[in-house]
Amino acid sequence: MKDAPVKKILALLLLSVSVPAVASPSDDLEQVVRDHWSWILVNNPVFATTQGDRRFDDKLGDVSLAHRDAEAKQALDFAKRLNAIPDAALSPAERTNKGVLLRLVTEQAEDNSFGQRMMLFSTYDGWHQSFAGLADILPFYKKADYEGYLKRLKAYAPMNREAIRITREALKKGYVQPCDALGGFENTIMGAVDAAPDKTRFFEPFTRTRPNDVTETDWVAMQAEAAVIIATDLKPEYKAFSDFYLTEYKPKCSKTIAASALPQGTAYYAQRARVHTTTDLSPDQIHAIGISEVARIRTRMEKVASDAGFLSREAFIRHLRTDPKYYAKSPAELMAVAAMTAKQIDGMMPRYFNTLPSLPYGLKEIPKETAETTTTAYYMPGSATSGIAGFYYVNTSKLDQRPMWELPALTAHESVPGHHHQIALQQQLDLPMFRKYLTGFTAFTEGWGLYTEYLGEEMGLYDTPEKMMGRLSYEMWRACRLVVDTGMHTKGWSKAQAIAYMKGNSALSDANIEAEVNRYISWPGQALGYKLGEIKIRELRGKAEKELGTKFDLRRFHDAVLSQGAVPLDVLDRQIADWIAQEKKG
Repeated sequence: MKDAPVKKILALLLLSVSVPAVASPSDDLEQVVRDHWSWILVNNPVFATTQGDRRFDDKLGDVSLAHRDAEAKQALDFAKRLNAIPDAALSPAERTNKGVLLRLVTEQAEDNSFGQRMMLFSTYDGWHQSFAGLADILPFYKKADYEGYLKRLKAYAPMNREAIRITREALKKGYVQPCDALGGFENTIMGAVDAAPDKTRFFEPFTRTRPNDVTETDWVAMQAEAAVIIATDLKPEYKAFSDFYLTEYKPKCSKTIAASALPQGTAYYAQRARVHTTTDLSPDQIHAIGISEVARIRTRMEKVASDAGFLSREAFIRHLRTDPKYYAKSPAELMAVAAMTAKQIDGMMPRYFNTLPSLPYGLKEIPKETAETTTTAYYMPGSATSGIAGFYYVNTSKLDQRPMWELPALTAHESVPGHHHQIALQQQLDLPMFRKYLTGFTAFTEGWGLYTEYLGEEMGLYDTPEKMMGRLSYEMWRACRLVVDTGMHTKGWSKAQAIAYMKGNSALSDANIEAEVNRYISWPGQALGYKLGEIKIRELRGKAEKELGTKFDLRRFHDAVLSQGAVPLDVLDRQIADWIAQEKKG
């Protein structure tokens, strides 16, 4: 009995000892997500600045292959950690987070396994143009912002030299862009620096209002420093890339356009198709879907032409392509019509969506040095953190090739309810940071953009036969992509064959068709996501309408599609199935 007090004291001591809690699967997932986001910021310093992380404001990032290899290894480490977390112990939302992140890191490692990783530019973009647009995505409010920008301008030289070195190695190993796609590419290089330093895009931040914490003397000095850097650092580096391109690269461009003709080409194209469509469809299956869609849309186009009083679809398209009244006489006129169209759609948005983004968007002209070789328009996401709006960029070159009857469909796709609405809304959702800013699955984001062109019919955007033909021509354009992209890269199609197919089925202008086919050649597989994503969204809408009947609410359906940001199509399938089940209960 005399040992009882001792045992009681020992028991109390044991109870007081702090035993570390065992981390739950949810905790493990949260830690991986945090670690991955931190890793992203460290390895992408410009992106970090846009997210309000100012630790790396003087850096551009490492483009070397050694760094890419290290990143791929780390991506696989993240994948290993994610695979060790049991799905059964996670909530549905956590399982989605895990699945999306696992796809991202797995694809990053897979991308790095192909020699095509050395192909650092396409007709659509390149390191030189991304850098020329740096000022569009960075915050400029304080002296430190400008000081960091000046350091980044100085940092371009080593990055450019490394990019050229990689491209030279790619050239030796046969990873080179096709000759047929490179017309005018040299203009995108020197066009960025061929004006006086203070008239280039690089100098634009120094034309803004002087920040409050910068004295007039310092401001003048910073402007002078920027002009010197542009003249003595940037211009020689752009000239070095131009010289390399014209003397070494262009003479050895590929004489074939097929991605499958490159080393690892067949496997690479199949992988690109999987990534951009988030499906397991083969190139042959995608080609067949495209042919079917082309036939369906062509029937609708024929009816629109007939209703407009034309004897054939072809006769109506000839009229649309050649009548001067459909074309702006100046860039200002084209931008004015685009702006008016955008504001008209803005006023309709609450009728089709319950939830609207808080970030606004603006309009800009596509930079002149890229306009003649790039697409008809594109969207640049903004950042509420950095105080930057989203922007709808419109191509004002070759005005006789930019019909105004295309603008309703184009504007719906690039601004609202298309890319700006979807991406700006994604940025303000209650999601992990990587899902707000890193997930841009092509099939979802571009599928949504194309779906909103279809939605434009219900919104009344196409109130003339010309505008309706423009809408159908744009849908036909995306259906043709399924045929010509797979045709050129897996079936031996020539560029001329692809152009003829696009011209014979769509109402697109010659300039647009040329630019688009060049894009498909130099950026294999990306164009496949649009139509397949739109087909899935329309399929899910039809399913919801059928199952919910009178309970179906279009605004709630749209919010449901966008409620998780961009996701793979199989995830969207489950997402809408769950929403339909909840709506039935309600």
